[in-house]
Amino acid sequence: MDWNRVEGNWKQFTGKVKEQWGKLTDDEIDQINGNREQLEGKIQERYGKAKDDVKREVDEWHNRLH
Repeated sequence: MDWNRVEGNWKQFTGKVKEQWGKLTDDEIDQINGNREQLEGKIQERYGKAKDDVKREVDEWHNRLH
């Protein structure tokens, strides 16, 4: 599945995002609106992780959605 599908169906994935990254608020998840860069940025901000680590985490999460 490509990221466009996640972006296009963001409302359906918000629960899974919340499950994975519980520190993200509902408002932040709404603002992200499927934008991968924004998701990665918010995860970095909330969890204090390095950009490369966050990118890998999002890739792994995305791959599990199949």
